Amino acid sequence: MLPHLQRHPAASWPLILRPQFPKSRKLKPTIMSFASRKGEEDMNLKVDRLLYLGLDFGTSGARFALIDKAGDVIAEGKRAYPLIMSKDAVDWVSSWKMTLFSLLEDVPITLRPSIASISIDGTSATTIILDSVSEEPLCRPFLYNENCSDALATVKSIAPLNHTVCSGTSTLCKLVYWWTSTNTDKRSAVLLHQADWLLWLLHGKLGVTDYNNALKVGYDPELEKYPNWLLSQPYSQMLPSVQAPGTIIGPLKEGIRNKYGFSKECAVCTGTTDSIAAFLAARATEPGKAVTSLGSTLAIKLLSINRIEDARFGVYSHRLDDKWLVGGASNTGGAVLKQLFTDEQLTNLSEHINPLEASPLDYYPLQAVGERFPVADPDLEPRLNPRPESDVEYLHGILESIARIEAKGYRLLKELGATEVEEVFTAGGGAKNKQWIKIRERVLGLPVKPALQTEAAYGAALLAFKGWDTNKIN
Repeated sequence: MLPHLQRHPAASWPLILRPQFPKSRKLKPTIMSFASRKGEEDMNLKVDRLLYLGLDFGTSGARFALIDKAGDVIAEGKRAYPLIMSKDAVDWVSSWKMTLFSLLEDVPITLRPSIASISIDGTSATTIILDSVSEEPLCRPFLYNENCSDALATVKSIAPLNHTVCSGTSTLCKLVYWWTSTNTDKRSAVLLHQADWLLWLLHGKLGVTDYNNALKVGYDPELEKYPNWLLSQPYSQMLPSVQAPGTIIGPLKEGIRNKYGFSKECAVCTGTTDSIAAFLAARATEPGKAVTSLGSTLAIKLLSINRIEDARFGVYSHRLDDKWLVGGASNTGGAVLKQLFTDEQLTNLSEHINPLEASPLDYYPLQAVGERFPVADPDLEPRLNPRPESDVEYLHGILESIARIEAKGYRLLKELGATEVEEVFTAGGGAKNKQWIKIRERVLGLPVKPALQTEAAYGAALLAFKGWDTNKIN
């Protein structure tokens, strides 16, 4: 136990869903029914309880999950990011903003007055730099996997050896790159992560983040502060204030409340990263339990007694009360599969794979050059050849190769001193592929099972509940 980590009841994990809410709160739950949207089957869903809304902004799209205090899903939905172009490039800021408000519209209108709190997760190290006066972006966003290797030498010169920020994809590398390569007036600039920016659109208080998102800009979640080596830099003025994930920031903005029909008491809470939200959704609460998120990319998170940080391998630890979520994120994953196969092909071909037989094919499936974990190598080339005549054999080889990368990641965490993995839960789209799960069980030598809740939006909804429940206690 780390004694100084006990000061923050708002950061207590695992989340415990308590049975009652205080009578003193003004927001009153109502009994409602709603009909489903366009073309969907009509539903009669009665709601006699307060609800908690989680929004997940992942690499390929966004989702919402609406839960009650028992953790039951009341409504859910998803949206693809609209392709909004600006100067021959995707305007991600406009795309994310449009998606956010589209998801709010997708929440059944009769349920919105019962929503007590909202939280959002976003992709780790996706960075937005705003002008705090105009509230407009000062540059395009830096995406989660964007490598600012030109800034790496500068970051390594100020940060401790092998610190998490000593990676070209870290938030700090992106900040330093922007700071040193632009002539823009920087006096009113503020750094936000994707989740921070989306939440700011809802609550209006600029410059607030959570300690999960802040990790890759250099925040120390164990000491609960930015370190002196970072604060001494000229761009430290841009750093946002840091709260525990699931901390109430403030009420939903009046204009949004009125437009969408939310209650005056609806609160907006700090968020987290998408892979941590997926971990929370899986409800893996004991050391040795792990979650592999198989979405567009592959991210692993292991609950460990020990904190591990080693930028040489893309390994870092997020705080979870008095324990640590140790892991990393690889650029391999479902996005590579979708480049090669349609969803229908993936389903049909998988059915013909014998998961008990090892594939002799050895690939390193990547969309583009560069890897983050378990090898941090910006120059690593994708390896997807030779391709056999049989598509079944080809898919088998790719699935098995991704499983080997996953296994290498867990072995590495053990070698670096993390608690040994005992069981793996799977979140994301890959959790639906039964043959892949059996392949991974064989390659990992561990029990692998789909998480009961596989969507990060569910984890974000748990954070929304946590914020409301902690505020009630305090």
